[in-house]
Amino acid sequence: MVLTDIQIRNAKADSKALTLFDGQGLYLLIQANGAKLWRWKYRYKGKQRLMALGQYPQTSLAMARFAHQTARMELLKGNDPSAQRKAQKEATKAQDQAAKAEAETEQRKTENSFKNVALKWHNHWSAGDNVSEDTAAYIMRRLEADVFPVFGMRPIDSIKPLEILELIERIGDRARDVAQRQLGTIQQIYRYAVMRHLVETNPAATFKPSDILSPRKTQNRAHIAPSQLSGLLVAIDDYGGHTVWRSALKLMALTFVRSAELLQAPWSEFDLDNARWIISAQRMKMDKPHIVPLPRQAVELLSELKQLAGDKKFVFPGLNKQTENGTINCNTLLNVLEEIGYKGVMTGHGFRALARTILAEHDFAKAHVELQLAHSNDDKVEAAYNHAKYLPQRTQMMQWWADYLDTELTKGRAKIVSIRQSAALRRRM
Repeated sequence: MVLTDIQIRNAKADSKALTLFDGQGLYLLIQANGAKLWRWKYRYKGKQRLMALGQYPQTSLAMARFAHQTARMELLKGNDPSAQRKAQKEATKAQDQAAKAEAETEQRKTENSFKNVALKWHNHWSAGDNVSEDTAAYIMRRLEADVFPVFGMRPIDSIKPLEILELIERIGDRARDVAQRQLGTIQQIYRYAVMRHLVETNPAATFKPSDILSPRKTQNRAHIAPSQLSGLLVAIDDYGGHTVWRSALKLMALTFVRSAELLQAPWSEFDLDNARWIISAQRMKMDKPHIVPLPRQAVELLSELKQLAGDKKFVFPGLNKQTENGTINCNTLLNVLEEIGYKGVMTGHGFRALARTILAEHDFAKAHVELQLAHSNDDKVEAAYNHAKYLPQRTQMMQWWADYLDTELTKGRAKIVSIRQSAALRRRM
């Protein structure tokens, strides 16, 4: 007689276990403590087997019968249902363990990825007293721009010296100074990793910048470091000599053209209403016209110079020292730089080098920067028509550069005030 749900619910065992049969070896074992357990008794290869099919009421009568019939089908196929279930459990357990191990491996990879270690290093390093917020932010921008896209998710111990070398070479093709600083940052990150036993050696310490980067040219092209720019701008702004000479240095900084291109510029090349300066092909090193988008600050400065110039042909007419065409001599700027304390460390060409480095550091496209610097293009056909190329982007870049110089000047002024206040405080003590 088969079982019913009512019969199962009402059934109770006394001091001994009670067995209720449902047929074909399926039965319900009711223990003295009240537990009701489904069991199936069967024979496999002449030996008796017992298989647990769940506990009532979690496993209902219908569910127990379905499990029983499924197991019997396997038995009819010649398989041992208990052994199969055990094998399935072991396979599932093995899969779970493999998945857990893989997840742990991926977690370790993430924890020990170059980016994660670099972020930990940055937090540790930037907490130092000698690291300003601006410097810390700059270092992080450079990592995000140059290094993380290449090495970010790689395990830090998987990166080879040759890969680092190739990365620094690519950055060096754009800006040597940026590449040199980036190599130094990577070396610091690996030193941090070595000290914390995340890597055994420092792959970035196997070479120096001079081993892979082209040497700097020093043909009277000395220039200060970007960190010294604010002090230079203050010195120029405070220069007490001739107004035109001070304006020439300011325009050199704003436009970063070659010295001769600025000092020998006629007023006919300027369109102040449209903020454009078109240097004629005859005056350009590459014999092609060159467009200089004029930022707001340059237009204001040129407008002041125009009032001073009157009907003179050139923006910077000569005073005592003149070139053959009647403009001030290029050495005049060097003399002014010497007067304000920058002899041998800054030149007219230095403004070009500074602009190139700083614009690259702030992620302006290399093509835009190089074109604004009027550097040569190996494709002569393209070069003949590219003087107006990327003009909207270059216009935006030049205005950003002028605003950046204003910010640096303000920083320089604030630094002087701070120094004076500190000095006055010490005198009072």
